[in-house]
Amino acid sequence: MPIPRLPPPLRFLERVRKMQEEERQQARSNPFLAQALEKEKIEGHRLAIIARTVALGLVGLLLPFLNFSPSVLYYEATLLLFIALGWLQLRMASVGYSKAELLLIFADVGLLTLLFTTPNPFFSQNIPTAFMYRFDNFIYFFMFLALGTLAYSYRTVWAMGTWVALLWLIGLGGVSWLGQTIPGLSEAASIAFEGHPLIREEMDPNSIQAGVRVQEILVFLIVAGILALKGWRSNQLVMRQANIAAERANLSRYFPSSLVDVLAATDRDIGAVRTQEVAVLFTDIVGFTQFAEQHTPEEVMDLLRHYHAFVERSIFQNGGTLDKYLGDGVMATFGTPETKPGDAANALKAAMQLIEETESFNKELETRGITPISVSIGVHFGPVILGDIGPSRRLEFAVVGDTVNVASRLEASTRELGCRCVVSEELIRQAARSEGKDHPEKAFSARDPIKLRGRQNSINVWTV
Repeated sequence: MPIPRLPPPLRFLERVRKMQEEERQQARSNPFLAQALEKEKIEGHRLAIIARTVALGLVGLLLPFLNFSPSVLYYEATLLLFIALGWLQLRMASVGYSKAELLLIFADVGLLTLLFTTPNPFFSQNIPTAFMYRFDNFIYFFMFLALGTLAYSYRTVWAMGTWVALLWLIGLGGVSWLGQTIPGLSEAASIAFEGHPLIREEMDPNSIQAGVRVQEILVFLIVAGILALKGWRSNQLVMRQANIAAERANLSRYFPSSLVDVLAATDRDIGAVRTQEVAVLFTDIVGFTQFAEQHTPEEVMDLLRHYHAFVERSIFQNGGTLDKYLGDGVMATFGTPETKPGDAANALKAAMQLIEETESFNKELETRGITPISVSIGVHFGPVILGDIGPSRRLEFAVVGDTVNVASRLEASTRELGCRCVVSEELIRQAARSEGKDHPEKAFSARDPIKLRGRQNSINVWTV
């Protein structure tokens, strides 16, 4: 049996409910989105209240010119109440659903409706309520609606529109049935404009002009709907920008900030599988297991944090990519996701900076009475395969291939060779070629070819 479809109004409400739930889930899962929404809410609300205070102040200056009598003090006092309500709303402002905030907004439009549908108690003249009601006061609701777009969500803006429409209808009924009338004025208008019914209706002080009032409600709902739609589009923009910020933050964990800007602006799929020549660097703390056995967990984690910090600094400052952390080890690449002419030279510079950073860090450790550390570094240059690997729910950008294995073996060979850094001759040649030199880095010295575990052929290396 087919499931009956909901009528259009209910389908629309269901869609709105789903959108609200999606926004809440995104805000919970994305801290950047939550921060962006909170910042937008607070800044918008503060701006709205300042604009509201200025606008109401200008209205207060205008009122004596429109009604120069003691009765104007009643409206001036009401303006002060509206200003106070505005600042109270700012104090109660919060991201998400807030009953207190909605109550204060309803108090705004409710008080405004009451002000326009009840007579001024200090007005000395006896005037029909309908005559006061139709004094074009409805235009002030548009001011409050416009201010609401600065401070509230698109849902609240639409709610304001529906509340005003409902309250104005209630006011229409209240004035029609309970308002004060002066029949003699209607009779006088009928006599004066006999034969001109339209003019008589317009000039009758007891006429509420229901058609005009309904027109006000309809136009207000249309404007509220348009502003709510604009607010929804702005909200979507904020959410997209927050998601982009989250993506950039994730990229910045692995790439230098300059490269993050390039990646964010490119349309190229960096996860596409491809082959290119890059420099691969491995670094590790020598004797870390023994260090961990002899020190407290807090000291071990503090060491790793500082070590990872200067490793990251050495890699990023030389245009490298932090591929992954391997406990106390780190793998980095130079030439991913895009190759550059100086990738090999940058890898050498990063290796030298790592050695210098380690020496500086060891001086700090000695002053704290902690055993200095030694690092081992291995760097190789050659072709690699890179791209996204893993199942769709756990995709990971990876760099694999023989070049990666050789770099890892070179790092491990530092123990046997008694040095801090071992690099392949291929890397030395590529670095010298990219810098227009015919000789390698002075700090490095050539060693006899070594045989790496798992490889048949020996490899020429340089050490420092």
